[in-house]
Order: sequence, then C-alpha cells, then structure tokens
Amino acid sequence: MKHLNRLLAEKLLKISAIKLQPTLPFTWASGWRSPIYTDNRITLSYPDVRNFIKVELCRLILENFKDVEAIAGVATGAIAQGALVADTLGLPYVYVRSTPKDHGLENLIEGNLKPGQRVIVIEDLISTGGSSLKAVEAIRNAGCEVVGMAAMFSYEFPIAIERFKEAGVKLLTLSNYNAMLDAALEAKYIRQEDIETLKEWRRDPANWTPSN
Repeated sequence: MKHLNRLLAEKLLKISAIKLQPTLPFTWASGWRSPIYTDNRITLSYPDVRNFIKVELCRLILENFKDVEAIAGVATGAIAQGALVADTLGLPYVYVRSTPKDHGLENLIEGNLKPGQRVIVIEDLISTGGSSLKAVEAIRNAGCEVVGMAAMFSYEFPIAIERFKEAGVKLLTLSNYNAMLDAALEAKYIRQEDIETLKEWRRDPANWTPSN
C-alpha cells in the first residue's frame, strides 16, 4: 500500500500542479533557476484532488493537534483550501495577507481572531519558509497561539527546516520532494539520470545553475 506522501505526489504530477524540467529550468520570482515549478492552486480545479487534500489535511490536524480553535490560511495559495478545511472541521476561519491591505482598515489578518485562540496555519507550499513564518508571526502578534502548520507539499530545503525549528513551529506536510522524485521516476516524468540534477538543486537552490 502506498504512503500518503507518494499518493499525493502522483496526483500533483498528473494534473501538472508540479512540473519538472531538469534540462529547461524555470526562473522563480526570486530569480532562482529551478528544475521544478509548483502551483498547488491548480488542485482547486480538480474536485477529486481538491477533496483528497481537504480530507487528508483535516485528518492530519485531528490526529496531531489537540484543542484547535481556529484555522488560518496563508495568502494566496492556501486561502481556498484553508477555508475548505475550516468548514469541514466546523471551525472559525481567517486568512493572513503577505502585506497589510493598503486601504480601509489596513488589515494583515482578514477575519476575526480572539486573543488566546489556538490556531492551525494551512499552507499550500513550503519553500524557504519565509512567507509561511511571517503568517505565524502575524497570528502570534494578534495574541493567539500557533499550535502548528499543516501544508500540502514541501521542498524540504535545509534552510526551511532550520527556520521552523528556530521559530518553534511544528510543521507537518502531506507530501514532500523525495516522495515526488520517486513518483516522477516511476511514472517516467523524469529519467534516472535526472535524479542527481534534481537532488543537487534541492541541496543549494539559491546557487544552483543548470548544466549544459
């Protein structure tokens, strides 16, 4: 029987939420060159995948975090899935902007959190962890306790692992980079000779350059 992380990786690859191009790298907004591009918003267009993720995130929360009182999605990728999770669990929901709104009340958190509430943060993708942990900081600044974070997928960058450790945030993900590599190889999205390229990138993504 396949593990959850492998099952979800297969689904993400099948609908092209994850795209792999070892020989024709993408350029991220950060300027990094990368053989992988992930857009988990695409999952919302596929009811079976969308519901699979919703159910498994709810299961992850119920099995690993106690006395959760609210759900917070991180803008923009996790807003919709976070709302689905909160609705299924019957919990209050908010989402956290990357920057405060530039008009009106200039909210950073949209929705109502009560000080002291125990909050689970929902993310779609963990890369370096920077934006995810900014959301955690915003919730803590609102006087709430971040019990942990549940995410769909993680690149498992060493820098992200260290940042979550330093911030004292328990992170659990449905799938990850290693599971995705196994699934991609078996489904022939990549060749055996691509594996080392993809592993090399993950070790030092900021300085990785594609080989000619």
